[in-house]
Amino acid sequence: MIKILKYSFSDLMRSRWSFIYLGFYLILGFVLLFLNNDLSKGIITLMNVIVVLTPMIGTIFGVMYFYNSREFTELLLAQPVKRSVIFLGQYLGISLSLSLSLIIGLGLPFLAYGIFRSGEIANFIMLLISGTCLTFIFVALSINIALFNSNKIKGFGYAILMWLFFAVIYDALILLSMIVFEDYPLDNYALVASFLNPIDLSRILILLKLDISALLGYTGALFQRFFGTSSGLLYSLLMLTCWVAIPVMLLLNRSRSKDF
Repeated sequence: MIKILKYSFSDLMRSRWSFIYLGFYLILGFVLLFLNNDLSKGIITLMNVIVVLTPMIGTIFGVMYFYNSREFTELLLAQPVKRSVIFLGQYLGISLSLSLSLIIGLGLPFLAYGIFRSGEIANFIMLLISGTCLTFIFVALSINIALFNSNKIKGFGYAILMWLFFAVIYDALILLSMIVFEDYPLDNYALVASFLNPIDLSRILILLKLDISALLGYTGALFQRFFGTSSGLLYSLLMLTCWVAIPVMLLLNRSRSKDF
């Protein structure tokens, strides 16, 4: 598995798209901090970019890599190697390469502007953790979609639709349901709904870490009370871990029965 992981990792790190992805965050970080020499405001701005862009890039890279390396995967499957080892190695290679591009791309600008000498280091680490978790989650989800769809066009379309659902449609449905049932107490409903969407969960964690829960609307106090405590933070990180683990388990299970 380590050999497959290293191959997938090095293959993607040499890709021009990985350099473009890294360069985008590098330029964005320097431009934001140059225009506004405030690390806290820079983190808030980057949060809005990361919670949308990182899942999209993870989705696109995951599904494209699976289809483009199909022949190589079939060659590996002909060898005396477990299927779970092959697909887990590829998944980790994709996820780690994208996460490293994110960390380096954002890390260098903030290091240059003295993140370690400020009080924002914990918030910045939370930003990177959220972005990394979203990368691992959406790469796993996209590979699952590709495994269930041999047709490249269908698989790519379903993957983009999945990203759109979590990034846009899900919030619209939650908002609509809150309007319809506004006469009922919806605090607990909003709390549970946030757990069922990794993008919302990551956004809430960053907002609360930055102590700007007022941006969360009328449920902000509830989120602050739950997510703001150490146990709430632990449960949230545990839920993000489940969002990573469950798609990976589905991926491994599907790979064992997939007929190539």
